[in-house]
Amino acid sequence: MKLGLHLAQQTYPAGPAALGADLAAAARAADEAGFGYLSVMDHFFQISRYGPPEHEMLEAYTTLGFLAAHTSRVKLLTLVSGVIYRHPGLLAKAITTLDVLSGGRAVLGLGAGWNEEEARGLGMRYPATKERFEQLEDALRYVRQMWSSDDYGFEGTHVSAQRLLNVPQALSAPHPPIMIGGGGEKKTLRFVAKYGDMCNLIAGPELAHKLDVLKAHCEAEGRDYAEITKTVALWLDTGSAGEKTGELLEELERLAGLGVDAVLGWVPGVPDPAVIERFATDVIPVTGKF
Repeated sequence: MKLGLHLAQQTYPAGPAALGADLAAAARAADEAGFGYLSVMDHFFQISRYGPPEHEMLEAYTTLGFLAAHTSRVKLLTLVSGVIYRHPGLLAKAITTLDVLSGGRAVLGLGAGWNEEEARGLGMRYPATKERFEQLEDALRYVRQMWSSDDYGFEGTHVSAQRLLNVPQALSAPHPPIMIGGGGEKKTLRFVAKYGDMCNLIAGPELAHKLDVLKAHCEAEGRDYAEITKTVALWLDTGSAGEKTGELLEELERLAGLGVDAVLGWVPGVPDPAVIERFATDVIPVTGKF
């Protein structure tokens, strides 16, 4: 099992003037500790799980480009981008750029989007659920074509394009992995089976059932369920002095037993590198055996 550090909070004691240095230090520590993934949220307002909307929130892809320059191994992604925020051509170009400049370390995290407050707050269009999922399928088809040798036109439900030219192409082969976030059983998990390389689910009581639903969709699509990397979101809390490490390892082992390949989560205490470094000695060597 791999772990991913999710930089969900960007409100740090030293304030915005030191935010670049704090994020760089956290990213380097995660890279050196052996985390497999490093993620940020694709939000414009902070979400309630981590603080009030007025807390700091940097733009996702600018931040990932910055983090790429301070790491050498860890995979870089959003957890996850809302499809309504970017035209799929711009999104594919942003991920391609990240992949090329990071040496092949980009992952596309994508979902239908849910935060109506921030969308309407900034004056962005927030479509009804049906349309958001239509846009999600359009985007999944679009980026897969843009990352192929087919640079012909594209026709989707809401997007059309004349030529999906993408130069340079991404370094990741056959393309940057596509992680679809969400546990919707009728559409989201079907999209994972049809278009995705990874899924991201909540590590809750319904997880085993969601994985069974995904397996059924894979069978219906003629897809090998084992090809899909199963990830879940979970707070990675070892306690202020490591007192919760055993409890966390028990939960991670349980998730591994369900077939989870990676756990992506916020580590309380970040940006203190010492909190992250604890994972290098006490957690990652153990989870690597799950």
